[in-house]
Amino acid sequence: MNRVLMYTTAICPYCVAAKNYLVSRGLNYEEVRVDRDHERMREMITRTQRRSVPQIFINDHHVGGYDDLVTLDRSGGLDALLIKE
Repeated sequence: MNRVLMYTTAICPYCVAAKNYLVSRGLNYEEVRVDRDHERMREMITRTQRRSVPQIFINDHHVGGYDDLVTLDRSGGLDALLIKE
């Protein structure tokens, strides 16, 4: 089972785009709203060394943001990260 974790905020258009992109690929995701929980924001920064959202992890691999996700998919790298069920 693939585990997709995405750190987001409520008013982020790239977060919305990333969620829609994942859904279009048939992937479920767990959303962590860092605008509601400062501890989770610190967790995201510690894990990624980035403050921007979204920050996306697939099976504990840090993909990056929305642009990184799309670039990874177009290069064929997203399929390589996904566990075939």
